[in-house]
Amino acid sequence: MRYLPLTGDERRQMLATIGATSVDDLFRDVPAAARLKGAVDLPPTSGEMEVERALSAMAARNLPAVAAPSFLGAGAYRHFVPAAVDHLIQRGEFLTAYTPYQPEISQGTLQYLFEFQTQVALLTGCEVANASMYDGATACAEAVMMAGRITKRTKAVMSGALHPHYRAVAATYTRFLGITLETPEPDWTKPEDLAGLIDGETACVVVQNPDFFGRLADRKALADACHAAGALLIVVVTEVVSLGAIRSPGAMDADIVAAEGQSLGNALNFGGPTVGLMATRQKFVRQLPGRLVGQTADVDGRRGFVLTLSTREQHIRRDKATSNICTNSGLCALAFTIHLTLLGEEGFKRMAAINHANAVKLAERLAGLPGVEVVNDSFFNEFTLRLPKPAVGVVEALAAKGVFAGVPVKRLLPTVAGTENLLLVAVTETNAEDDMDRLTDGLKETTR
Repeated sequence: MRYLPLTGDERRQMLATIGATSVDDLFRDVPAAARLKGAVDLPPTSGEMEVERALSAMAARNLPAVAAPSFLGAGAYRHFVPAAVDHLIQRGEFLTAYTPYQPEISQGTLQYLFEFQTQVALLTGCEVANASMYDGATACAEAVMMAGRITKRTKAVMSGALHPHYRAVAATYTRFLGITLETPEPDWTKPEDLAGLIDGETACVVVQNPDFFGRLADRKALADACHAAGALLIVVVTEVVSLGAIRSPGAMDADIVAAEGQSLGNALNFGGPTVGLMATRQKFVRQLPGRLVGQTADVDGRRGFVLTLSTREQHIRRDKATSNICTNSGLCALAFTIHLTLLGEEGFKRMAAINHANAVKLAERLAGLPGVEVVNDSFFNEFTLRLPKPAVGVVEALAAKGVFAGVPVKRLLPTVAGTENLLLVAVTETNAEDDMDRLTDGLKETTR
């Protein structure tokens, strides 16, 4: 618990300095419906120990995902993180808010970012990767802007099966840049015809693989259609572990890859922070946002690392910068690098194979329940179920029994018709047999 020894006068002086009349002014951008209507119900004039005890009791009413069988996914996945990862990232030389502006004293930081870039390039099948972004959604938005700079065009076709949060972040980033986003209605029943939406103004087509509904697709034909029209293909990956089992975006001729790296080294952490991955072709490297670490040698021939490209506005004139990203998720990137290094290439593939095998096993069980249908004809570790009744009620009923059954599609696509009964179910290496038994039994009972 933090101790905030501010007096009323001190608060008034601080508010006056920034031109606010009340504390509520600081939160005026937050919708009224999301704000507390009054004071928190706490016992008055209590001592610190009593207040801490009351708050701990309130917090204990939550059921964290790690404490129950969890099949939550939709862009954030529960994976096992070895204890060595947390131990190593907490070393004093790493656990710092300082960023490597002075390469001569930051060789350790620069080396792990170099290793991170190498890992991301290998995973995505691309020639070059930067030293991380904030998260997958902002990496996606940066990729759209990057495509606009490269093609000098102003239209982006966004797949309806792209995670809605990624679409929303891209819309926010591009709102005042003159970039038009064209998005077909999300359709979980059949593949989209995105090639038909490409025209002479299209800078890029953005797709997700596996997509929001968990479906897999080979994007090579779409890449060819983009290139024939002078546009770029951007592939988004929200579950990076899938790249241990499926064809990489680079192998499908994607021009830019934007991905979320939370699954490696980083826990769910109540929603963040996470780490964005971004990779592209060598010929586009000067339009890559953020920064890029390179390897060199000093006058004595010793191996060293330097910031090779840094086109963000902290380093160059704002009107010349490719992005206003001011720092990256450095510690999360380090956790990603350590976890992937511990796994190694074979370990990473084995982890992906376990995820897929567990998902196949659970899908076969659930498909045998009365009224339950697995919508996908292909998937990695996440698939969509169609239930005989609204998914929101089913999820709430199972949560009351200590099982997180998944994410109702309606919760993320509230305006899309026909999604009331759809449920996204994610399975990872953390889901044991008894977890699957509890979900299967719970769905059988709740959907009857």
